[in-house]
Amino acid sequence: MYYIFDGSYYGWLCCIFEAFERKEFSVKPITQEHYFPDMFAEVTYIHTDSKKASRVLKGLQERVGKNITLDFYRAFLFENPEVWQACFYLAVHVFKGNKNILSNFGNDAVMKFSDALRKVSRERHRMKAFVRFQQSSDGLYFAVVEPDFNVLPLIISFFKNRYTDQPWIIYDLKRNYGIYWDKISITEVILNADEVKGVVQSSTVVSLDDQEEYYKNLWHQYFKSTNIVARRNMKLHLRHVPKRYWKYLPEKNFGKD
Repeated sequence: MYYIFDGSYYGWLCCIFEAFERKEFSVKPITQEHYFPDMFAEVTYIHTDSKKASRVLKGLQERVGKNITLDFYRAFLFENPEVWQACFYLAVHVFKGNKNILSNFGNDAVMKFSDALRKVSRERHRMKAFVRFQQSSDGLYFAVVEPDFNVLPLIISFFKNRYTDQPWIIYDLKRNYGIYWDKISITEVILNADEVKGVVQSSTVVSLDDQEEYYKNLWHQYFKSTNIVARRNMKLHLRHVPKRYWKYLPEKNFGKD
């Protein structure tokens, strides 16, 4: 049995609600994008209902607490159908009274769940460290990222608290959406193709302030001064600063401007 949902976390939570409502537990929650027609399997399209999703969230919190309930959300952001399936399996067991299953690391679903959490957490920390803002002439700060997983929702509080007195956008090119802080509230934004191109090619489209150029040069000089050739360990360096992040780090573009 396939439950096809809209790809949202609330949609996935509704899959759990419907499974208990219909008493169907041999279910694979999946999006239309990932679904491959199977003539031998039944298909049910799940409608996203915020009230049903909220009831599932409340039920999880009552059984396993707020932190582990958040872990289900973090694992969901791994964006992998096998992980969604593992999370679904574990949530069903929790609601059936077997919350101890989450500590059974011999269980394949628990291993998938834990591995997803570890990788999402690592990517979240990397985004906190590697996001670099540039400032446009109108005072808006922006940063472009392409994380492996959908971690933007997990870094909102960090950047809102750190840069609370200035407007900024962090834009995920891979998923084509961003988060915008206007010094009052957070809004999700989607740019069209021309706007995305403008962000990526900021040196030609966005006029940087003199102060921003000054700080960018400081990054260049800092990286140059700390990069001792005789002690260079590229393998270790790549482990901490993967190469896919380099194009968005000004300290890695020294001499390329």
